[in-house]
Amino acid sequence: MELAVIEQLLEKYFDGETTLAQEQQLRAYFSTDLVAEHLKEYQPMFAYFNQEKEQKIVLNQRFTFKRKTRKIYWAAASVAVLLGVGYWTANQSSAPVNNPTQYGTYNNPEVAFKETRKALELLSGHVNVGVSSIQYIETYEETKDKIFITE
Repeated sequence: MELAVIEQLLEKYFDGETTLAQEQQLRAYFSTDLVAEHLKEYQPMFAYFNQEKEQKIVLNQRFTFKRKTRKIYWAAASVAVLLGVGYWTANQSSAPVNNPTQYGTYNNPEVAFKETRKALELLSGHVNVGVSSIQYIETYEETKDKIFITE
């Protein structure tokens, strides 16, 4: 190959204007031992391109550590479930049996009515005390309005 053609192709190559066929010519030229002295600095670059082109990329490679981590996650999840079930069953067996009399259940409806009425009267007495104190607030508001005239 002529040296002038190679120099023109190199110039086009560095400007990004070469075709694939022209780049193939450059790679072929720089892979031989007949490279001119002033162009020997580009020989390692094209040798690197050829070397990288020959390497094959392995895609979708499975790694073994993924399976090990999955097993660890499954083991941890199963231990957590077993601990949860054990805790739940321990609390269920130690819970006291509910006795209907402990909640104040009455068998006689009349007695239940009287007890409910007594509880509501006690509650209403406390509510009435709270309502009577609101009357003092109304008196305060009226007095305040007489003293501080607002327009």
